Amino acid sequence: MARPFRFGVSINSATSGEEWRSLAQQAEDLGYDTFLVADHIRASFQPMVALAFAAEATKRIRLGTFVINNDFRNPVLLAREAATLDLLSDGRFELGIGAGHSGDEYREAGIAFDAPNVRIDRLGESVEIMRGMWSEETVTYAGDHYRVNRHSSFPRPGQGHIPILIGGNGRRLLELAGRTADIVGLTGFLPGEDGRAKSFPNFAAEAVGSRIDIVREAAGERFADLEINVLVQGVDTLTPRETAEAWSKNVPLTAEEVLESPFTLFGSPEELQDKLLRYRDRFGISYFTVFRPAMEALAPVVRALKGD
Repeated sequence: MARPFRFGVSINSATSGEEWRSLAQQAEDLGYDTFLVADHIRASFQPMVALAFAAEATKRIRLGTFVINNDFRNPVLLAREAATLDLLSDGRFELGIGAGHSGDEYREAGIAFDAPNVRIDRLGESVEIMRGMWSEETVTYAGDHYRVNRHSSFPRPGQGHIPILIGGNGRRLLELAGRTADIVGLTGFLPGEDGRAKSFPNFAAEAVGSRIDIVREAAGERFADLEINVLVQGVDTLTPRETAEAWSKNVPLTAEEVLESPFTLFGSPEELQDKLLRYRDRFGISYFTVFRPAMEALAPVVRALKGD
């Protein structure tokens, strides 16, 4: 059976507590499944605090980081924060976590920006530690990057097992996601050191299969249990052709390839429903995340595909 669709909205900030509360409630009312906050040190809320506030303003919608920068936090402290938020939100938290990619943010904060393989290895150790803290009585761990000495974590997560999302585009990160994550996120581009898209080697629909093959090979038998997420970079239900043609001038794709990319949702609500159904059947992608500007435009598609 096909996995049910899920839809998330990623929102980084607001001008007041009242606006933030309203945004979380609006996302819930529009039928979105997850209310997500990124992790940056510029013009972005600190995600765990912002999500705790959103938890109090909502009842159903799940809450997630999209994604926490592993290098900005110690895994023991992050695991305890995540468990606390999960317990207090009645088991609604999902931890999205990544290896970090914005070198300029690291430099501003005085944090060493190590090579990608080092950051990915460190992320893998962090996930292993957190899993242990949520399930074992005590954790002792000795890795290349972290050490934990007989730590007993408190509290236990409300849902027992906090889902972990790991997202990216490169092979090593997707292999780690396939081995250890519950949700694998696809971005379709490679970022530069400023965190912005630098190249688009896997943005076209034909390239997505190669990324999923990497995940499948790394995951082995557990692949069937993985949820596949796509971070949608743009939504346009009013002038899709014009928008696709404009995008084709900035990415190495034709307008037709832009229209067919799973990372863009350009088309009428009916066309987008068909597109998402096709990509769930073809690739197993069932979880789509959009940014705040697209929240209302995609709402009719969300309602239709979830049967609301």
